[in-house]
Amino acid sequence: MKAPQVTLATGKRKAAVARATVRKGQGLVRYNDRPLELVEPELVRQKIQEPLLMVGEKARHLDITVHTRGGGVVGQASAARTAVARGLIEWLKDDALRETFKHYDRSLLVNDSRRKLPKRPGGRGARKRRQKSYR
Repeated sequence: MKAPQVTLATGKRKAAVARATVRKGQGLVRYNDRPLELVEPELVRQKIQEPLLMVGEKARHLDITVHTRGGGVVGQASAARTAVARGLIEWLKDDALRETFKHYDRSLLVNDSRRKLPKRPGGRGARKRRQKSYR
């Protein structure tokens, strides 16, 4: 028996990492072992669906499974969005789709490299400082 064809893709945002698996199927999309339709809040669901809506009918016969870890809810959603978009491009092997994604939003294809600044002395965080009093 021949092994099924599977495409793996990853996405990152802040501390969140997402892994997407794309395979031939019935059009099911699962996010952290839950159907995408049941994912709350709605903003997260819409963020993950963006690349799928842009592809349209081409993704109708693909099963996509996304697993995320680390970071917060929206960071995980952004990482999943990147992973799904990369997985679709790798599966469909479509350069026009790559250009469409790039033109729409470059973060669909490129990991967001922004990170939190380290805390520095003299304050409570990276930027906040204790006030000076001259009295």
